[in-house]
Amino acid sequence: MATTADFKNGMCIDLEGQYYYIVEFLHVKPGKGPAFVRTKLKNVTTGRILEKTWNSGVKVDEVRIERRPYQFLYKDDMGYNFMNNETYEQVSIPKDNITGVDFLREGDLAEVVVHSESETILFAELPAHVVLQVTYTEPGLKGDTATNATKPATLETGVVIRVPLFIEEGEKIKVDTRDGSYVERAKS
Repeated sequence: MATTADFKNGMCIDLEGQYYYIVEFLHVKPGKGPAFVRTKLKNVTTGRILEKTWNSGVKVDEVRIERRPYQFLYKDDMGYNFMNNETYEQVSIPKDNITGVDFLREGDLAEVVVHSESETILFAELPAHVVLQVTYTEPGLKGDTATNATKPATLETGVVIRVPLFIEEGEKIKVDTRDGSYVERAKS
């Protein structure tokens, strides 16, 4: 059991049978009345954001979670199959429980979040940035840079993102897996 004084960003709690991450919190001590804590909670399974206000000192059930590196093997009817790099155990994770799934390639490492007591898999996350090769894009026109113009580009995973005009076919670029945006050219 933890109290509202123990809240910190990234802490996982059990609220009405659902697991939530604390995205942000704020201890408020008004001039009049008791102190309270405002929180933004993210549902682990659905990703929905919930805002909740707690009275100061309220006890909550803290959920023990572990982050483990898993390697992506292949995709089939059951979902995306990953292998634990330490135990070589294979697990299948549904597409909805993987952040950045469109940028996943065979052999890539992902961080899988596991409930440490029941050993159930909650979700998987790709690194914040990945390097991918551009497989197809239209050539950019010289001098067409009056504004931050972009063009569509197909990456090696098959996903299409917007890139600047100077990016050419065959180049490697860094992509943000959280929102699918172009970050920069990959350094050699």
